[in-house]
Amino acid sequence: MSENCFHCGLPVPPDVQFPVKYREVDQPTCCAGCQAVAVTIIQSGLSDYYQHRTEGARQAEPVPLELLEQIKLYDSDELQRSFVRFEAENLREASLMLEGITCAACVWLNEQHIRQLPGIVSVDINYSNHRARVRWDNSRVQLSAILEAVSAIGYRAHPYDAERQEALNQKERKQAINRLWAAGLSMMQVMMYAVPIYLAPDGEISPDFLWLLHWASFILTLPVVLYSAVPFYRATWRDLKTRRVGMDTPVTIGILTAFLSSFWALINKVEHGVYFDSVSMFVFLLLGGRYLEGIARRKAGEATESLVKLIPAFAHRLAGWPDNRQSEETTVAQLRPGDVILVKPGETIPADGVVLDGHSASNEALLTGESRPVSKDAGSAVIAGSVNAASPLVVRVEQTGQDTRLAGIVRLLDQALAEKPRLAVIADRFASWFVALLLLAAAGTYIGWHYIEPDRALWIMVAVLVISCPCALSLATPAALTAASGHLAALGVLTTRGHALETLPKISDVVFDKTGTLTHGDMRLLDSWTAPGRDAAAALATAAALEQGSEHPVARALLAAAGNGPHQAAEALRNHPGQGVTGRLDGRDWRIGSPEFIAAQLGDCPLPAADWHGDKTLIALADDSQLVALFAIGDAVRADAAPLLRQLKQRGLRVHLLSGDGAGAVSSLARQLDIDAHIARAAPEDKLAYVGRLQAAGKRVLMVGDGINDAPVLAKADVSIAMGGGTDVARASGDMVLIGDRLGLIADAFELSRKTLSVIRQNLWWAAAYNIVALPLAVAGHVTPWIASLGMASSSLIVVGNALRLVKRKS
Repeated sequence: MSENCFHCGLPVPPDVQFPVKYREVDQPTCCAGCQAVAVTIIQSGLSDYYQHRTEGARQAEPVPLELLEQIKLYDSDELQRSFVRFEAENLREASLMLEGITCAACVWLNEQHIRQLPGIVSVDINYSNHRARVRWDNSRVQLSAILEAVSAIGYRAHPYDAERQEALNQKERKQAINRLWAAGLSMMQVMMYAVPIYLAPDGEISPDFLWLLHWASFILTLPVVLYSAVPFYRATWRDLKTRRVGMDTPVTIGILTAFLSSFWALINKVEHGVYFDSVSMFVFLLLGGRYLEGIARRKAGEATESLVKLIPAFAHRLAGWPDNRQSEETTVAQLRPGDVILVKPGETIPADGVVLDGHSASNEALLTGESRPVSKDAGSAVIAGSVNAASPLVVRVEQTGQDTRLAGIVRLLDQALAEKPRLAVIADRFASWFVALLLLAAAGTYIGWHYIEPDRALWIMVAVLVISCPCALSLATPAALTAASGHLAALGVLTTRGHALETLPKISDVVFDKTGTLTHGDMRLLDSWTAPGRDAAAALATAAALEQGSEHPVARALLAAAGNGPHQAAEALRNHPGQGVTGRLDGRDWRIGSPEFIAAQLGDCPLPAADWHGDKTLIALADDSQLVALFAIGDAVRADAAPLLRQLKQRGLRVHLLSGDGAGAVSSLARQLDIDAHIARAAPEDKLAYVGRLQAAGKRVLMVGDGINDAPVLAKADVSIAMGGGTDVARASGDMVLIGDRLGLIADAFELSRKTLSVIRQNLWWAAAYNIVALPLAVAGHVTPWIASLGMASSSLIVVGNALRLVKRKS
């Protein structure tokens, strides 16, 4: 009997000797490539891979010299700019696609092997899409060394390419469909032979014709057993080699037992022992169920892939701007910060940048969840991946490749999908024990029925093995969490850590930062007063003309209110530091500044009312004779802040406000938003201590913030939400990120998390109840093998279908 390769599982050819010593025992391998890879893994101290893997590795092939030369090219900084993020000093981060991943142990092996290289900072591999995030110190290790290290253990790594990944996925789906079709066609034909046998009275079909039908069923079942069911055999073989049992173990035992016993009955002409129809139907139903589950999982996790595919391949560069508007075609990978590009209507913006010329609107729905087009004028920021909806825009490139906001969003999604939630770990652990108990129950069932009714013992055992497969139990939690995370990402909320959706429904207190969270975080014109007989628009235009040379936040607020386009030029401008500006416009002297500054010039500066916006910054505009206008400048409260806080209070949650701002501003905002618990001048350590006291009192705390000073408290809270427009540090500390800074989405996150927890409970209860009911029925002999296969496949589909209810978007 030929041996199988220790590494890849393929048969070892006769007279081939490539031994590998594994735990003091010589193991055979099929070729020099598998031997080299196995030796590398074992000598690296990663031999546990062979104990824990559930799928076989693909056959290792020597890396061609040509491929090694190509790998060296990836060390070029120019080539890396399209897929590598350049961080501080020599720190870099790349998104790589791994080929050859077949199970969770492959992920562990690659992560551990890459981490052993000098200069590796971190490596995380997303099992759902086989994408790896690697950060390294380029002064200590080159990217080519990382790629070669992956090749040395029998895998392939290359820069992530969405089209190439899709091609690999299509290949896998095609193979799955082929296996499903083979099983389906066999099942239909075998059933055509089996139905007359079941329906005809005893003796009506002549024995010769009856056995001819059985032989035909045997021949038609062979492709199912030898081709369609191969994935189950592979998984089971790996499990047995590592002395463990997986979910495919009872499936394989059921298939082979039913087929071999039917073949024995066929050879020995045992009339009531042939069940080839049950074998083909079982395999078809199981493959069909798993194929539909795969579609559902891809649908639930499509948010990440849809973002990856947003960036176009080509762009129109304006090399001679502004003197020459003639565009030239270039690849997006060749764009650099400072380049000027033309984005035509209907095209996707290829990089983060600032509009230099043009008036249009961009659709940022996939990035921020905001369905309405966002107006874009000169000076407006544009985001890579958004679509220019109306007119041509001339854009100066600010960030490209891995430095864009879109790339940051994808990194956060990968981080979330790489984590395994607590409920999923518990379910998987229980499932592995359940399989072992199931095998014992099946063996006991066979022994018991062998004494009661020997002819039925085998088929009842097969039914027990099949009907109680724990697939539904293992799918219950991850299917729901993946669907909910995809839905939230489509709305504009990124779930960056797996525990967030589980913990959010248990929150009792919500703590908000002020500036940049409940407020916009920048100075805006909130209100204005114009003297009788004066035109408000003309007054604002005059103020903008006087302030257009200033970079002061108050000046920028007035310029933004008047429009960022060109303004009339003022003459003889003179800045009075800390007070205001004077200048001449249309032959008249003007002055703008604090009311005190204007009063010193005119002798009087009356306010519209004694308390007119007393908590805001007031700017006065006057000509050479009188006060013309007053402008109230301040940090505006977000429009959706008050409705959100009302919704949170209706849910029974207590709201807190922590801010480093002064007592007057914090108290004013607390009164405006009806927040009882508020603290002003709170340093980062004060915020941390405040949340700690709430948690010590038994509260579950949600923290919402945006700045660097919020990062510690965001990490401390039970769940944290970072504003998408905040700092990188805050976003990295948040368990969830609001991409479009829309506070109203927090209420949606609460509602969806509640539904998610409900769906998880429903799925777990269903999986448990199904097995509690189905297993005794099978043991009692009331379930045939084909009904068992239908029940098992239906159980998994019900779990996934229930989870897909979380994918639906609000209309």
